[in-house]
Amino acid sequence: MKTMFVAGLALALAGAASLATAQEVNKTYIRKGEQEVRVFTVDGKLFCRRSSDNFEMCNGMELSGPSTFKGKKMKHPDMPRFMTFNGTVVIGSNRKLSIEGCMIGGAFCDSEIWDEK
Repeated sequence: MKTMFVAGLALALAGAASLATAQEVNKTYIRKGEQEVRVFTVDGKLFCRRSSDNFEMCNGMELSGPSTFKGKKMKHPDMPRFMTFNGTVVIGSNRKLSIEGCMIGGAFCDSEIWDEK
């Protein structure tokens, strides 16, 4: 029984590891019809950097499921720079990216859909 548990755990960990390494991202999206945002991963963490001024929105979000990243240090370019949000980014297979940031336990949220360039 113990051997089956260890084997199952090893398979689960291998699947999680392949999920993390399989989700490499390096794309450019358009925010609000004109702003280019480079979306990329470094060491498995997601970054979303506006091209015009290198403003970082995603700040190293971690993979939480297929094509989904979550993090607690998301920033909104139209808000004061000291503010951070709990965020979720979903990279769709339809050449779209969904990004959402929430604060105060999810009481206030803002979301956007970006098109791949």
